[in-house]
Amino acid sequence: MPRYRNGTQPVPFPTPVTQPFWDGTKQHKLLLQKCSACAHVFYYARTHCPACLAKEFEWVEASGRGTLYSYTVCRRAQSPDFAEDTPYILAAVTLEEGPRMSSLLVEADPEHVPIGGPVRVVWDDDVSADLAMPYFTPA
Repeated sequence: MPRYRNGTQPVPFPTPVTQPFWDGTKQHKLLLQKCSACAHVFYYARTHCPACLAKEFEWVEASGRGTLYSYTVCRRAQSPDFAEDTPYILAAVTLEEGPRMSSLLVEADPEHVPIGGPVRVVWDDDVSADLAMPYFTPA
């Protein structure tokens, strides 16, 4: 599994809009935004609903389950900081709640990845004292 080793890799930089998401990761909670006006559930964090443009929403905890929509195997790291982790699988996951998110697919054979197969969230706690990374693994 790709891991954040010794603080050498770049880490996500939370903004005021994304801070609740990252606060949830530290507690191993995958948080999504849900529109108060139309009940649309969405990911990535935004200032307004992408369905109706309302600006009122709540953060809701996702189940952490989904299906693998698509993936690519990265055999050459995009940054030298992650070269030790190649090959790694960058996945698009459709969450049970509806939104699609990208993350790494870990604990999976890069040569045999089941499109449409069930996945579940797992956590890398070694990122920083303030956040953990959500990855997915075959369920």
